[in-house]
Amino acid sequence: MGLWTRNFTLYFTARAVSLLGDWMMPVATALAVGALYGVSGVGYVLAVHTTPFVLFILFGGVFADRIGARTMMIGADVVRIVTQGAVAVAFFVGTPPLWLLMLASALAGTAAAMFQPGVNSMVPLVAADAQRANATLKIADAAMQLGGPVLAGLTVALAGPAFVYTVDAGTFAVSALCLGLLRHVPRGAAGTEASTVLRDLRRGWVEFRSRTWMWSVIVIWVFFGLLVFGPLIPLGSQLIGARLGEAAYGWVMASMGTGTVLGGLVAMRLRPERPLAAGAVALTGFACMPLSIALAPPLPAVMLGHLLGGAAWAFWSVMWSTSVQTLVHPEVLNRVTAYEVAGSVCGLAVGQALVGPVSTLVAARDLLLLGTGVSAAVCAALLLVAPIRRLRRAGSDGGGPATAPPVPAEIGPRPADRRSPARTR
Repeated sequence: MGLWTRNFTLYFTARAVSLLGDWMMPVATALAVGALYGVSGVGYVLAVHTTPFVLFILFGGVFADRIGARTMMIGADVVRIVTQGAVAVAFFVGTPPLWLLMLASALAGTAAAMFQPGVNSMVPLVAADAQRANATLKIADAAMQLGGPVLAGLTVALAGPAFVYTVDAGTFAVSALCLGLLRHVPRGAAGTEASTVLRDLRRGWVEFRSRTWMWSVIVIWVFFGLLVFGPLIPLGSQLIGARLGEAAYGWVMASMGTGTVLGGLVAMRLRPERPLAAGAVALTGFACMPLSIALAPPLPAVMLGHLLGGAAWAFWSVMWSTSVQTLVHPEVLNRVTAYEVAGSVCGLAVGQALVGPVSTLVAARDLLLLGTGVSAAVCAALLLVAPIRRLRRAGSDGGGPATAPPVPAEIGPRPADRRSPARTR
């Protein structure tokens, strides 16, 4: 069976259109809110979106495992249709107060927390080839990353902020419609035992903790987000824009998006037996991004560095997503995904928050050179941790599923079904 079945086509459309809206909103917020309330207003609106996302994503994983990922994703889309539509109406009738913009942003961030865990678990339900599906979705993400900001900027300039929020609400409506049209999509292997939210959270934590390869990656990723990925965009935009002009930064971002497409195409065809080891080797190319900015070469060299970095990032992302989707049992996949996403975002958020104060004490180029070294150290650490290096892809020879450590009785299944559903390497 080919990749482009009816269900995958609908899911791809839902994700692509939703990603378009996601990539539009930072630019729309900066332009529309910034014109009314300045930089501080933009910061407040963005902050109240990120905070509930981090706080509630674990609960999103629990609810997605309980009632089904598709149901949660559709519900989250409906909430965001309302929030973005309300902001659009407020702009149509006048000047929306800051409290309304912040409230809508907070509700949208909470909805995103309910939506995100299901993104991972839906892929194996709508596509027989998870790796190829992930690579295809990564290419769509790159395309939306390029097109979303451009569309947002043009819409605000030509039609005004009310229309950009209307378009954003429309992207969530298309996403909800496509998800609703999916046929014969199982909920996954949801457990039948009576439970509470707290017990489900603890069960997810036990399943996450039992996979050394997974929590080891997340621990390493905290440092990556804190010292590399978090500071990269604020510092990069500042240095490139000041030295080569704002248009140059746009070309650099376009090069990164092109690299992401290329990395996704490679990941679509290359199927290494040890996916995380191969992804870690490829990720060494990410160091080209901070290095190309710090050394201040001509624009083509900076673009080449971001092309290589984008390709490296895409290949690693596909290897990681596919490993999580295929090596974690569907019963707990949403909860496990919530823990790994929350862990990944923490370092990124702290890095973004601290880069401003730290850059007043340390030169931006020195911070980027530090990021280059940390990028190399992250790749080395991934390869040095044996459970990460030795992890085999699902279905590979010698890589059959093994039983995870038993789940404690007080949070596990009923005695009639004491097997742990986890599949680990």
